[in-house]
Amino acid sequence: MTPRALVAEALGTALLVATVIGSGVMADRLSGGSVALALLANTLATGAILVVLITTLGPLSGAHFNPVVSLVMALRRNLPWRRLAPYVAAQIAGGAAGAILANLMFDLAPVTLSDTARGGTGQLISESVATFTLIGAILGGLAFAPQAIPWLVGLTITSAYWFTASTSFANPAVTLARSLSDSFAGIAPASTPGFIIAQLAGALVGTALWGWLFAVPRPDPA
Repeated sequence: MTPRALVAEALGTALLVATVIGSGVMADRLSGGSVALALLANTLATGAILVVLITTLGPLSGAHFNPVVSLVMALRRNLPWRRLAPYVAAQIAGGAAGAILANLMFDLAPVTLSDTARGGTGQLISESVATFTLIGAILGGLAFAPQAIPWLVGLTITSAYWFTASTSFANPAVTLARSLSDSFAGIAPASTPGFIIAQLAGALVGTALWGWLFAVPRPDPA
Protein backbone atom coordinates (compact mmCIF):
# COMPACT_ATOMS: atom_id res chain seq x y z
CA MET A 1 0.00 0.00 0.00
CA THR A 2 1.49 3.30 -1.09
CA PRO A 3 0.93 6.64 0.63
CA ARG A 4 -0.72 7.78 -2.61
CA ALA A 5 -3.55 5.29 -2.07
CA LEU A 6 -4.37 6.64 1.39
CA VAL A 7 -4.06 10.25 0.26
CA ALA A 8 -6.36 9.46 -2.67
CA GLU A 9 -8.96 7.94 -0.34
CA ALA A 10 -8.77 10.86 2.10
CA LEU A 11 -8.77 13.52 -0.60
CA GLY A 12 -11.55 11.88 -2.59
CA THR A 13 -13.78 11.53 0.47
CA ALA A 14 -13.02 15.12 1.49
CA LEU A 15 -14.01 16.51 -1.91
CA LEU A 16 -17.11 14.31 -2.01
CA VAL A 17 -18.27 15.56 1.40
CA ALA A 18 -17.39 19.16 0.55
CA THR A 19 -19.54 18.82 -2.55
CA VAL A 20 -22.47 17.24 -0.73
CA ILE A 21 -22.51 19.83 2.05
CA GLY A 22 -21.42 22.83 -0.01
CA SER A 23 -23.92 22.26 -2.79
CA GLY A 24 -26.59 21.71 -0.15
CA VAL A 25 -25.86 25.07 1.45
CA MET A 26 -25.72 26.85 -1.92
CA ALA A 27 -28.92 25.19 -3.10
CA ASP A 28 -30.72 26.02 0.11
CA ARG A 29 -29.72 29.68 -0.18
CA LEU A 30 -30.68 30.04 -3.84
CA SER A 31 -33.78 27.87 -4.11
CA GLY A 32 -36.20 30.38 -2.66
CA GLY A 33 -37.49 27.94 -0.09
CA SER A 34 -38.19 25.12 -2.55
CA VAL A 35 -36.91 21.94 -0.92
CA ALA A 36 -37.40 19.98 -4.14
CA LEU A 37 -35.27 22.42 -6.12
CA ALA A 38 -32.59 22.45 -3.43
CA LEU A 39 -32.49 18.66 -3.39
CA LEU A 40 -32.26 18.52 -7.17
CA ALA A 41 -29.26 20.85 -7.19
CA ASN A 42 -27.64 18.88 -4.36
CA THR A 43 -28.25 15.65 -6.28
CA LEU A 44 -26.72 16.81 -9.55
CA ALA A 45 -23.58 18.15 -7.88
CA THR A 46 -23.06 14.94 -5.92
CA GLY A 47 -23.53 12.63 -8.89
CA ALA A 48 -21.23 14.74 -11.05
CA ILE A 49 -18.34 14.89 -8.57
CA LEU A 50 -18.55 11.12 -8.04
CA VAL A 51 -17.94 10.52 -11.74
CA VAL A 52 -14.94 12.87 -11.68
CA LEU A 53 -13.39 11.54 -8.48
CA ILE A 54 -13.77 7.85 -9.33
CA THR A 55 -12.38 8.38 -12.82
CA THR A 56 -9.33 10.33 -11.67
CA LEU A 57 -8.51 8.65 -8.36
CA GLY A 58 -9.63 5.10 -9.14
CA PRO A 59 -6.25 4.07 -10.58
CA LEU A 60 -4.53 5.15 -7.34
CA SER A 61 -6.70 3.55 -4.66
CA GLY A 62 -9.76 1.99 -6.24
CA ALA A 63 -11.71 5.16 -5.35
CA HIS A 64 -13.78 3.62 -2.58
CA PHE A 65 -14.36 6.80 -0.51
CA ASN A 66 -16.69 4.64 1.57
CA PRO A 67 -15.95 2.22 4.44
CA VAL A 68 -18.63 -0.25 3.37
CA VAL A 69 -17.20 -0.41 -0.15
CA SER A 70 -13.75 -1.10 1.32
CA LEU A 71 -15.28 -3.80 3.54
CA VAL A 72 -16.96 -5.43 0.56
CA MET A 73 -13.70 -5.35 -1.40
CA ALA A 74 -11.91 -6.99 1.55
CA LEU A 75 -14.60 -9.67 1.84
CA ARG A 76 -14.15 -10.38 -1.87
CA ARG A 77 -10.35 -10.37 -1.50
CA ASN A 78 -10.00 -7.45 -3.87
CA LEU A 79 -8.48 -5.48 -0.99
CA PRO A 80 -6.03 -7.07 1.47
CA TRP A 81 -7.46 -7.12 4.98
CA ARG A 82 -4.40 -5.30 6.32
CA ARG A 83 -5.42 -2.29 4.19
CA LEU A 84 -8.99 -2.10 5.44
CA ALA A 85 -8.36 -0.17 8.66
CA PRO A 86 -6.03 2.41 7.03
CA TYR A 87 -8.52 2.91 4.20
CA VAL A 88 -11.41 3.45 6.63
CA ALA A 89 -9.34 5.81 8.79
CA ALA A 90 -8.38 7.84 5.72
CA GLN A 91 -12.00 8.01 4.57
CA ILE A 92 -13.31 9.16 7.96
CA ALA A 93 -10.54 11.75 8.37
CA GLY A 94 -11.06 12.98 4.83
CA GLY A 95 -14.81 13.22 5.33
CA ALA A 96 -14.39 15.32 8.47
CA ALA A 97 -11.93 17.61 6.65
CA GLY A 98 -14.39 17.98 3.78
CA ALA A 99 -17.19 18.98 6.16
CA ILE A 100 -15.00 21.61 7.80
CA LEU A 101 -13.92 22.93 4.41
CA ALA A 102 -17.51 23.22 3.20
CA ASN A 103 -18.54 25.05 6.37
CA LEU A 104 -15.66 27.51 6.01
CA MET A 105 -16.39 28.16 2.32
CA PHE A 106 -19.87 29.37 3.27
CA ASP A 107 -18.77 31.41 6.31
CA LEU A 108 -20.18 28.93 8.79
CA ALA A 109 -18.46 27.78 11.96
CA PRO A 110 -15.85 25.09 11.15
CA VAL A 111 -17.84 22.50 13.10
CA THR A 112 -21.48 22.84 14.10
CA LEU A 113 -23.24 19.62 15.01
CA SER A 114 -26.38 19.13 12.97
CA ASP A 115 -29.77 19.09 14.66
CA THR A 116 -31.53 17.45 11.70
CA ALA A 117 -32.95 14.21 13.07
CA ARG A 118 -33.19 11.46 10.51
CA GLY A 119 -34.62 8.12 11.50
CA GLY A 120 -37.62 5.85 11.53
CA THR A 121 -38.22 2.56 9.81
CA GLY A 122 -38.62 4.03 6.34
CA GLN A 123 -35.32 5.90 6.39
CA LEU A 124 -33.39 2.97 7.82
CA ILE A 125 -34.83 0.64 5.18
CA SER A 126 -33.92 3.29 2.61
CA GLU A 127 -30.30 3.33 3.73
CA SER A 128 -30.09 -0.45 3.45
CA VAL A 129 -31.67 -0.36 -0.01
CA ALA A 130 -29.46 2.50 -1.19
CA THR A 131 -26.29 0.75 -0.03
CA PHE A 132 -27.44 -2.58 -1.45
CA THR A 133 -28.07 -0.90 -4.80
CA LEU A 134 -24.70 0.86 -4.72
CA ILE A 135 -22.88 -2.43 -4.11
CA GLY A 136 -24.80 -3.95 -7.01
CA ALA A 137 -23.69 -1.16 -9.32
CA ILE A 138 -20.07 -1.61 -8.28
CA LEU A 139 -19.98 -5.40 -8.46
CA GLY A 140 -21.91 -5.45 -11.71
CA GLY A 141 -19.48 -2.94 -13.14
CA LEU A 142 -16.49 -4.96 -12.00
CA ALA A 143 -17.96 -8.06 -13.61
CA PHE A 144 -19.11 -6.65 -16.92
CA ALA A 145 -18.12 -3.02 -17.48
CA PRO A 146 -15.15 -1.82 -15.39
CA GLN A 147 -14.68 1.35 -17.42
CA ALA A 148 -18.27 2.35 -16.71
CA ILE A 149 -17.99 2.20 -12.90
CA PRO A 150 -17.63 5.98 -12.40
CA TRP A 151 -20.87 6.56 -14.28
CA LEU A 152 -22.62 3.59 -12.70
CA VAL A 153 -21.85 4.87 -9.20
CA GLY A 154 -22.63 8.49 -10.02
CA LEU A 155 -25.95 7.61 -11.62
CA THR A 156 -26.87 5.20 -8.82
CA ILE A 157 -26.41 7.85 -6.16
CA THR A 158 -28.15 10.46 -8.31
CA SER A 159 -31.24 8.27 -8.65
CA ALA A 160 -31.15 7.03 -5.05
CA TYR A 161 -31.34 10.62 -3.80
CA TRP A 162 -34.88 10.54 -5.16
CA PHE A 163 -36.17 6.99 -4.81
CA THR A 164 -35.18 6.57 -1.15
CA ALA A 165 -36.74 8.34 1.82
CA SER A 166 -33.30 9.01 3.32
CA THR A 167 -31.86 10.67 0.18
CA SER A 168 -29.23 7.93 0.03
CA PHE A 169 -26.28 8.58 2.31
CA ALA A 170 -25.09 4.98 1.70
CA ASN A 171 -21.68 5.73 3.23
CA PRO A 172 -20.63 5.68 6.92
CA ALA A 173 -17.78 8.17 6.44
CA VAL A 174 -20.08 10.63 4.69
CA THR A 175 -22.77 10.06 7.32
CA LEU A 176 -20.37 10.92 10.15
CA ALA A 177 -19.03 13.93 8.26
CA ARG A 178 -22.49 15.32 7.54
CA SER A 179 -23.20 15.36 11.28
CA LEU A 180 -20.53 18.10 11.55
CA SER A 181 -22.54 20.63 9.55
CA ASP A 182 -25.84 22.07 10.71
CA SER A 183 -26.99 22.71 7.16
CA PHE A 184 -29.29 21.36 4.46
CA ALA A 185 -27.30 18.13 4.15
CA GLY A 186 -26.77 17.59 7.87
CA ILE A 187 -27.73 14.69 10.07
CA ALA A 188 -27.94 14.78 13.85
CA PRO A 189 -25.16 12.79 15.57
CA ALA A 190 -27.80 10.74 17.39
CA SER A 191 -29.15 9.58 14.03
CA THR A 192 -25.83 8.35 12.67
CA PRO A 193 -25.61 4.92 14.41
CA GLY A 194 -28.89 3.72 12.91
CA PHE A 195 -27.87 4.89 9.45
CA ILE A 196 -24.48 3.20 9.67
CA ILE A 197 -25.94 -0.10 10.89
CA ALA A 198 -28.48 -0.01 8.05
CA GLN A 199 -25.70 0.71 5.54
CA LEU A 200 -23.62 -2.20 6.81
CA ALA A 201 -26.64 -4.51 6.58
CA GLY A 202 -27.34 -3.45 2.99
CA ALA A 203 -23.70 -3.89 2.05
CA LEU A 204 -23.45 -7.40 3.50
CA VAL A 205 -26.66 -8.57 1.86
CA GLY A 206 -25.49 -6.98 -1.36
CA THR A 207 -22.13 -8.71 -1.19
CA ALA A 208 -23.83 -12.08 -0.93
CA LEU A 209 -26.63 -11.63 -3.45
CA TRP A 210 -24.90 -9.52 -6.10
CA GLY A 211 -21.72 -11.56 -5.71
CA TRP A 212 -23.65 -14.72 -6.48
CA LEU A 213 -25.63 -13.14 -9.31
CA PHE A 214 -22.60 -11.67 -11.06
CA ALA A 215 -20.30 -14.66 -10.57
CA VAL A 216 -18.83 -15.61 -13.92
CA PRO A 217 -19.71 -19.26 -14.54
CA ARG A 218 -16.79 -21.54 -15.21
CA PRO A 219 -16.93 -23.46 -18.48
CA ASP A 220 -17.97 -27.06 -18.16
CA PRO A 221 -15.13 -29.53 -18.57
CA ALA A 222 -15.03 -31.16 -21.95
